[in-house]
Amino acid sequence: MDSVSPVSRRALGRATLARQLLLRHSPLGVEEAVRHLVGLQAQNTKPPYYALAARLDGFRPEELSALMESRAVARIVTLRSTVHTHTAADAVALRALAQPGAIDRELGMFRKGLDGVDLDRLAALARELVEAEPRTPRQLRERLLQEWPDADPQALTVAARCLLPLVQVTPRGLWGSGGQVALTTTDVWFGGAADGAADLDGTVLRYLGAFGPASVKDMQTWCGLTRLRPAFERLRPRLLVLRDEDGTELFDLPDAPRPDESVPAPPRFLPEFDNLLLSHADRRRFVPDAYRGRTWTGNQAHRVFLLDGLLAGLWFLEEAGGRVTLTVEPFGRLTRADRAALTDEAERTLRLTGPADGAHDVVFRAGA
Repeated sequence: MDSVSPVSRRALGRATLARQLLLRHSPLGVEEAVRHLVGLQAQNTKPPYYALAARLDGFRPEELSALMESRAVARIVTLRSTVHTHTAADAVALRALAQPGAIDRELGMFRKGLDGVDLDRLAALARELVEAEPRTPRQLRERLLQEWPDADPQALTVAARCLLPLVQVTPRGLWGSGGQVALTTTDVWFGGAADGAADLDGTVLRYLGAFGPASVKDMQTWCGLTRLRPAFERLRPRLLVLRDEDGTELFDLPDAPRPDESVPAPPRFLPEFDNLLLSHADRRRFVPDAYRGRTWTGNQAHRVFLLDGLLAGLWFLEEAGGRVTLTVEPFGRLTRADRAALTDEAERTLRLTGPADGAHDVVFRAGA
């Protein structure tokens, strides 16, 4: 199945929005959605909740919290060496698949701070500590420093995270609950719920099912691994081959949805670090050239909204006096229809994630 078809950037956007459950609110259950999306970016605690609110019909934050408490899903460092919320099976398997890249990348950066450190001994000691009881990164670091007082403290904790499958235990990440990061191994937390690394070829197919059509570089950007071309070549006979407007070769699942580019894309309010905007080397299917770099201040990402399938502005939440205000800050001028559609989706977002008494406001302000 090696026919090559051209595809417009707008059509690429519509196809990926369909896979990402962002063209219409999906009836999928929460656990099924987390699996379909191959995890949710979770560097902060609330983004997974807002990511699901944007995608699922009738989502309630308590549903995801319940899955976390039952250990059906969990927070763990996986793709791109960043924290994701995964199903139990993916937390183990995708972490094992992606971790060689983290070891090469992160341990290489901190190698000088680990002079004289026996990494096998470090891994064994750290495992003993966190499996005895969940430990905060500070507790883990302080104990490791007793063993290697001349090592760089941050390097020790990075090494432990790279060498061991460390999951963040609850109450960290629960909706409406505080809780600092505390770590144990996936072996302890899941009780052997899954075993071994994810199959690479199978993961390529899952990536395309959630983010395709995509290039080899796109998937490498998504997972943080390199040298993935051989996997795509093995799968080529089973894949649809496309080319974008620049002639870049893209791969896709033959039976995956590829809506016409004229299909409406309603407004969607996405959290900071949403994987929709982080999982392609070429992000122009969603990010107009004029707005590149507008979603970050320093190293902090902002919440963003989509309009007609494209990045169109930022949104902010503020709570005062028991009332939540969602502020919409567009990058450009809005039509009356745009404003009405954004208001409707903002109201929906607040109904799903706001206070139980429904005390909220939606306001607009001009962007900088």
